[in-house]
Amino acid sequence: MTRPTATDPAATDPTATDPAATDPAASEPAAARPVATDPEAAGRRGRRPGVLRDADFRKLWAGMTVSRLGSSVASVTTPLIALQVLDAGAFMVSLLTAAAWLPWLLIGLPAGAWIDRVARKPVMLTSDLLSAVLVISVPIAAWAGVLTMAQLLAVTLLLGAATVFFTVAWAAYLPAMFDKDDLVGANAALQGTESAAQVAGPAAGGLLIAAVSAVAGLVVDAFSFGISAFALWRIRRAERRPAPTARVSIRTEIVEGARWLVRDRYLRNQTIYGAASNLCLTGINAISVVFLVREVGVGTTTVGLLFAAIGLGGVGAATLTPRLVRTLGGARTLVVCKVFGGVASVLIPFTRPGIGLVVFVAGMLGVAAGAIAGNVVSASFRQAYCPPGLLGRVLTSMQFVNFGAIPVGAVLGGALAGLTGTRGAIMVLAIGYAASGLILILGPLRGRRDLPVAAS
Repeated sequence: MTRPTATDPAATDPTATDPAATDPAASEPAAARPVATDPEAAGRRGRRPGVLRDADFRKLWAGMTVSRLGSSVASVTTPLIALQVLDAGAFMVSLLTAAAWLPWLLIGLPAGAWIDRVARKPVMLTSDLLSAVLVISVPIAAWAGVLTMAQLLAVTLLLGAATVFFTVAWAAYLPAMFDKDDLVGANAALQGTESAAQVAGPAAGGLLIAAVSAVAGLVVDAFSFGISAFALWRIRRAERRPAPTARVSIRTEIVEGARWLVRDRYLRNQTIYGAASNLCLTGINAISVVFLVREVGVGTTTVGLLFAAIGLGGVGAATLTPRLVRTLGGARTLVVCKVFGGVASVLIPFTRPGIGLVVFVAGMLGVAAGAIAGNVVSASFRQAYCPPGLLGRVLTSMQFVNFGAIPVGAVLGGALAGLTGTRGAIMVLAIGYAASGLILILGPLRGRRDLPVAAS
């Protein structure tokens, strides 16, 4: 069971006082101006103390590292449980992905409006603890011989609901803890760690499968949620909270955030791209393990090692992102990386046994590197750009569209696999993913070196 991540953490992001509290017009998108590109100023920014020197950030980082490692192990073991323990087909495996993301369509918008009203850390703690209980129920049922596909789907759906609250709270928590100038470094460190976990996790998952069983991977995942909760609990720094505003209905707040998003051309363009790319990429991811095991003939341990190798692309991308932004500019880095990931995915359906597995690794490496580097930039952009008091609502409006496309993409991947086989399905979806890059190429970032920031 994994805490879902998408091409945009998820990525997922915010900052600290509400202009709308004193000025109704503040709910409108702010005018934008270019980010300063003075090399001397950039050098000064580069000499700021690193976020890794911050004790509270290290606690946050440690908890997220363990949680992501557990989820990365489970990302390999969960579909294999469905395939090997429950003898599920490609379509039923794709439904697991759909169930994980369906809560974004059901509760994403009200969750964002509610989280704008409350402290984020208690929400994250509660989400982690509930996730641990949900996940551990699966290995218990499996060892008792009573696990069913219905339970696996139900746990995945409920875990997805907990993840909605965790993700939205997390998005607002980071910029409520750190200054804007630290956000790229913080996001790069967290994305790099997540990618490192994606290297170690699948490899560990493959070894667990070989030594014990696929079910053992979920024990690791449940334990990791507990560690994450403990690390969050140890953080003592108070959150910076938006200035208080007149209390209105949840529905009114949802509409306010959605209206701001629709009227802002930069975020609107990224939202449309996110939906299109997630639709295709999730379809690929939902059937990739089935493709490797049943079409290519790869063993379960090898599946884990392949995904570990792919995670190296994410580690390198997250590490190099700040340098890319300084060299190319934020706007160019975002567009180039996202487009590169889509084009690289076209290699995946040409995978063959033996040496042909290199093609799979190359394609998925490109996808991981492009998506993660792009996510570091886009996450930092939204954190600095959106009005702090609207961030949770604007974010969940984006995620309602972006993440709402994910269950559709998962079901689409399973349906296409039933019609054309997994190889044909991945080919169609990869072409669609590559074509989605045109949304960014032809969008408002065209010709820009730097990303806009909200007018001061």
